[in-house]
Amino acid sequence: MRDQAVISSFQKLKDYCEKEQYKGWDPYDGLNSSLFNALPLIRNNRFCKLAWIQFFKRSPVNFRQITGVKKDFNTKGLALFLSGYCNLYKIDREQGNLNRIIFLANKLIELQNRTFSGSSWGYNFDWQARAFFQPKNIPTVVATSYVAESFFNAYDITAENKFLNTGLSSIDFVLKDLNRTYDDKGNYCFSYSPIDQTQVFNASLLGARLLSRGYAYTKNDLFKNEAQKAVAFVCDRQQSNGAWSYGTLPFHQWVDNFHTGFNLECIYEYKKLTGDDSFEMNLHKGISFYLENFFTSEGVSKYYHNKLYPVDIHSPAQLIVTLSKLGLFEKNTTLARKVMQWSIENMQDKQGYFYYQRKKTISSRIPYMRWAQAWMFYAMTFYLKEMKDQ
Repeated sequence: MRDQAVISSFQKLKDYCEKEQYKGWDPYDGLNSSLFNALPLIRNNRFCKLAWIQFFKRSPVNFRQITGVKKDFNTKGLALFLSGYCNLYKIDREQGNLNRIIFLANKLIELQNRTFSGSSWGYNFDWQARAFFQPKNIPTVVATSYVAESFFNAYDITAENKFLNTGLSSIDFVLKDLNRTYDDKGNYCFSYSPIDQTQVFNASLLGARLLSRGYAYTKNDLFKNEAQKAVAFVCDRQQSNGAWSYGTLPFHQWVDNFHTGFNLECIYEYKKLTGDDSFEMNLHKGISFYLENFFTSEGVSKYYHNKLYPVDIHSPAQLIVTLSKLGLFEKNTTLARKVMQWSIENMQDKQGYFYYQRKKTISSRIPYMRWAQAWMFYAMTFYLKEMKDQ
């Protein structure tokens, strides 16, 4: 019955996303506001941009329609949908799933940034962070790695060479356009984008995962060797308890749920795709910390290792992906079921979409397409695939 409830929940989510044609709002899209951009005294001020984005992100009320923020495609969101449909096609080889795969892959080809060394993708909005400003459509290693991953998945199903070649082309972006911060061992951290120097651990590992996937197709030793250096940089900065902070900057020292899941997924896939098991101990410590610190016995996904709220929909989604990709789902089926059941009962709207965050007081029920719907769609396809395989 519990798995039937997941099937029913997923169908409602799928219907919602297809009705919306995969377009939607994002927690960070506030600077797309036509009102904000009509105010010249604030639109070029760093602090005003940061405050405006944080207001939209934190507000439980959605002001986007009245301030002129339109629903749009987000390339990372599209990539998650594409990989999700690839999972669905493995479960059920129906033509509808194949049609969605082809549509989404071609849309991503259309939306790629063509001004850098290889295929690359950014977000559909300007983004002001504390560390740097990221203009609209400037590619990031995070968006690019997820899109490339989805192209590899689409190629595995369709055997369309243009999908494989597009994914492989993005390796040039990672190797040639991203900045690097080296340590005294010669290992390094990839920057988030070509225009910053930040050291964000999960972002760099996503670049390493992309190189590892490229190595699996081409057996180009350069890809494996460079991936190894990026993985080593992050593993050397793992804490003694198995945790990782978000990055190296003073204001990046938090330890959170889903970025920990990203790290584990990328390190494991590096090992799986290259055959290098040098980081087995890091994986073991990280997995133990992740499973022991981020989920309650009731199935609630904590945001931080030492703090429950906000309960962010990204966290339960990443748990399912992490367990499935690391081959740990069957061993942790009880946890996966509890987390999925709690998330459906407490964070899914009757219209089918999932809420962004539940907080101790006022929660945000805004239907963000990339952050919530795409991630839960992607995660639930892994869940359904695992249930079919058991």
